[in-house]
Amino acid sequence: LMAALTLTGCGQEEKVQLDVISYNIRQGVADDGTNSWEYRKPATAAMLKDRHPDIFGVQEAYDFQIDYITGNLPEYESIGVGRDDGRQSGEHMSIFYNTASVKMLEWGTFWLSETPEVPSMGWDAACRRTATWALLEKEGKKFYYVNTHLDHVGKEAQKNGLALIVDRIAEINPEGYPMVLTGDFNVTPDDPVLDDLETKMLSARDNATETDHLGTFNGWGGSDSIIDYIWYSGFASCDDFETVRTQYGETPYISDHYPIHATLTF
Repeated sequence: LMAALTLTGCGQEEKVQLDVISYNIRQGVADDGTNSWEYRKPATAAMLKDRHPDIFGVQEAYDFQIDYITGNLPEYESIGVGRDDGRQSGEHMSIFYNTASVKMLEWGTFWLSETPEVPSMGWDAACRRTATWALLEKEGKKFYYVNTHLDHVGKEAQKNGLALIVDRIAEINPEGYPMVLTGDFNVTPDDPVLDDLETKMLSARDNATETDHLGTFNGWGGSDSIIDYIWYSGFASCDDFETVRTQYGETPYISDHYPIHATLTF
């Protein structure tokens, strides 16, 4: 007993780790033939049960896809709104959190546009784009999480949308809590759109102890490019990063994007 007491009393704090996933789920209303949501959804539930992250952000999710996830993984709750009306309509950039390990403190959504408080299209964007943010807590450690999906067409919308996110992060986080930013950025790692972000946050892919540099957008087998990211700041380390290419069940592709996973240490 004395030995046990000595060991626990030597000031070595338990490492608190945060498991994060970013996943472009591919909109459930798309007619993708045998790759349609109806056929893929069991693989999504299987992947999330297998990986069991503390938090994950989805892009392109419709309300019925969100309901499917929470229905199959009841330990998760989600936050986020439809980008078209600020309520249910259209794609949600939702954040899911495991209620057993993470506590939700506050959250919000803003549009990547000149009028971020209302549903709107920004600059030269082809679609309405949003970012969902949350202040959360795990084992007494507070952190912010932002999840987004940059426009796939407008270069100004990508650049200005990301700048808006970076400014908002600074604005909502005066305490300097650790921060996670995930999303489908629709740009490859060498794109100048990322230049400013690279001065403020670290890419999990580039900074993890164990990592890969595999393509994240598969286009149902027709593509192989990196456009999905997990960024972070204020964490002690990123222990691993992985492009999740595991096949779940009989489904060849879980989505037209592979999920990406990172383990961050406070």
